Amino acid sequence: MKIGAHVGQEDAVAEAKAIGADQVQVFLGDPQGWKGPEFGYPGGAEALRADAEAAGLDLYVHAPYVINVASTNNRIRIPSRKLLQQTVQGAALIGAKGVVVHGGHVSAKDEPAVGFDNWRKAIDSLETEVPVLIENTAGGDFSMARRLERIEQLWAAVSSANGAEMVGFCLDTCHAWAGGIDLATAVEQVRSITGRIDLVHANDSRDAAGSGADRHAHFGEGSIPGELVAGVVAAAGAPVICETHGDMGPDIAWLRERVG
Repeated sequence: MKIGAHVGQEDAVAEAKAIGADQVQVFLGDPQGWKGPEFGYPGGAEALRADAEAAGLDLYVHAPYVINVASTNNRIRIPSRKLLQQTVQGAALIGAKGVVVHGGHVSAKDEPAVGFDNWRKAIDSLETEVPVLIENTAGGDFSMARRLERIEQLWAAVSSANGAEMVGFCLDTCHAWAGGIDLATAVEQVRSITGRIDLVHANDSRDAAGSGADRHAHFGEGSIPGELVAGVVAAAGAPVICETHGDMGPDIAWLRERVG
């Protein structure tokens, strides 16, 4: 099982070595911006790909948080599709294994079905050689991927799109905990819907179950019992990325001690 962490792109390979990571996740630009991929790694995308391959390091990309292809607002949805396209193209340049993107949301006045269909249309129009991994989210009553019933509707929509074979799923333990999903059965429930879990974001949570709050914590410092996090990782059997700010070496070691 490969275990790693989210790190800065500019020093990704060296940081991975320092924390004992088998793989890393990076942003390709400002996670809160619309500008598109920028390669701050010395030597650019080509050098990052070559150095990662030489180090035996797998790379994942997290898409900018601003992307919301479900939105009914043209000023958000259309730029979101454009930015997702730019992101998967940037991810291909560094040889990434996948691009993680949040499920997004609609507004209170919208029918959720419209958001699900907007996802279908986004996948229909996307040209990618890198899998797009939709991530469950922690909060929002109008989100596309917080609760299991919404994930099921979202998955039905994207499964009917042209290019559905390039869509996977990323299960985040903090988001699931905060979103009200039972971590003891989360892997089984998600797999029964999607048929797959391609990546696990393994994070503790600073907040209570069902809080809707997306605030990560280092293992043992949050509210999720350690055996639940380890149980998700073991049951999923997928690559793992830890995402809490600060030194991630202890978190990687914590997981390795419990799941191998």
